[in-house]
Amino acid sequence: MMKTLFLNPPSYEGFDGGAGSRYQARREIRSFWYPTWLAQPAALVPGSRLVDAPARGLAPDDVLAMANDYELLVMHTSTPSFPSDIKIAEAFKAKNPKLKIGLVGAHVAVLPEPSLSASTAIDFVARAEFDYTIKDVAEGRPLAEIAGLSYRKDGVVTHNPERAMIDAMDDLPFVTEVYKRDLAIDDYFIGYLLHPYVSLYTGRGCKSRCTFCLWPQTIGGHRYRTRSPESVAHEIALAKSYFPRVKEFFFDDDTFTDDRPRAEAIARLLGKLDVTWSCNAKANVPHETLRIMRDNGLRLLLVGYESGSQKILNNIKKGMRVEFARRFSEDCHKLGITIHGTFIVGLPGETRETIHETIRFAKEINPHTIQVSLAAAYPGTELYRQASENGWLRNSGAALVDGHGLQVSSLSYPDLSPDEIFEALATFYKRFYFRPRKIAEITLEMARSQEMLRRRLREGVEFFRFLAERRSAA
Repeated sequence: MMKTLFLNPPSYEGFDGGAGSRYQARREIRSFWYPTWLAQPAALVPGSRLVDAPARGLAPDDVLAMANDYELLVMHTSTPSFPSDIKIAEAFKAKNPKLKIGLVGAHVAVLPEPSLSASTAIDFVARAEFDYTIKDVAEGRPLAEIAGLSYRKDGVVTHNPERAMIDAMDDLPFVTEVYKRDLAIDDYFIGYLLHPYVSLYTGRGCKSRCTFCLWPQTIGGHRYRTRSPESVAHEIALAKSYFPRVKEFFFDDDTFTDDRPRAEAIARLLGKLDVTWSCNAKANVPHETLRIMRDNGLRLLLVGYESGSQKILNNIKKGMRVEFARRFSEDCHKLGITIHGTFIVGLPGETRETIHETIRFAKEINPHTIQVSLAAAYPGTELYRQASENGWLRNSGAALVDGHGLQVSSLSYPDLSPDEIFEALATFYKRFYFRPRKIAEITLEMARSQEMLRRRLREGVEFFRFLAERRSAA
């Protein structure tokens, strides 16, 4: 077995590159997800080490000091961070020419040949679902024999056959073992989750066909492949013993509620463990399932509403009716389930009116907190294909973030300019949060808890700094 370093490389300050979640830009407040996509293959490679440079605050010189300690370097990369990640790889190769370097992530899964052509420092890229692909490399198998791999042979990029998707999800080792070995739980912070928290996946893939969503179209697929409820409960029990200070567990599956009987079964097992947990959900979960989950420790649902316009939802193939989302939200409020709602401005068909319609909808359903993103066309998605064919991409879609890791508007429409889309994000936040009802909610929340008071004040400073940075970048 090769001595292997798994690295989430240094990048913009406060930028985790989507290593564990699906948001490849700096957030409005300091946020770091666990690098779960790297932790999973690391759990398959004995003696390996996982280093999460952004979360640890490590600079390039800090990680380069490890170059001579390893034989294999596996780096997670993303479309926004790819240029800087290549520079890190080249620095590692310059310091240790014998080091074999590979890249993983959605960007290289979709663009393996351009990724390898970007630098001779890159020896291979692992496409799509790469866990066992990396294990094979670490075991020293010839690259030509490893399914799911692209590599350079005699100066020519070669693509091996695809690797079958993983169906036996219970066979994968627990990522929490790697978390315990290599990570510090206090490094990971998400504004809407209790701190400290632990996140992991209980399954991969998503049945929905949203045109903008990166991961199901590049890595996970559209078939929801899951671990058994017993396996999930076993890992949570283990994590609870490993991390007794953890206040919340988050299931980062694209849509945890896609399999409702399984979600209910997991909830009942978690109820016996007396843990607080949250998950991603679509706004179509029936009241009874919500009640079962709530009664067994569910605190919060992260819900991708995307838009309050039915036209926009239809355009992106969301498979959701606005009235269903409205009823779902009412059920959550009645049951006392907190909602963190996510929205996107600048999707196909967006107009000034649909933006205002979505803001009105968000205020009406009133999630506890929200995240608003600019529509981004990532290579490998249906949205990218549409944008390319219709001339919506600015600068060929190359600029998704600015020099500080903040999202920029990469799409342009005949009746809606990039500047209008860019400004809509700040307008959305201001109209949602700067209203008496929401101010009163947050004030009451802070009055009930000194910890929450300190946290919200810090987040407020970070949020206003974020808005100021965006104004200066405009």
